[in-house]
Amino acid sequence: MSREQNPTPEAPTEEPRPGRLTAAAALTALEGLALAVGGVYLLVLGLMGDPDDRQQAVTGGLTLMVLALLPLLATRGLLGRRSWSRGPAVVTQIMALPVAYNLLQADSVAIPAGIALAVVAVAALVLLVNPATTRALGIQGPGGVPEK
Repeated sequence: MSREQNPTPEAPTEEPRPGRLTAAAALTALEGLALAVGGVYLLVLGLMGDPDDRQQAVTGGLTLMVLALLPLLATRGLLGRRSWSRGPAVVTQIMALPVAYNLLQADSVAIPAGIALAVVAVAALVLLVNPATTRALGIQGPGGVPEK
């Protein structure tokens, strides 16, 4: 007795995700996680520690945790190749640059953090506007012409 073989329908072949897109998503995720960790730290310090201003620490912690949602949602969209995700990811990088500049102006251990943040933000911006990333996200140029 032989069993009849049912052919399985082939899944549409999708191009693999470009490495640049994956790298941009990883850098964006790193920023989102850093914001979330900083927010949790401030919140715990505000609730259990002895901050100078308890209300300000709690508010700052909650604000950072909410701000972490933007890059984390953008990361999910980038990995899923959603065209809408590039906007929030670019906004996150642009917002990071003034923060990096302020960290670089400090006379403290914040300078290395400013350098790292600036490098990550510029690298992510370059990756996000790369033509391979743009094509992978299905973003079209002006007039509905796909970017090259």
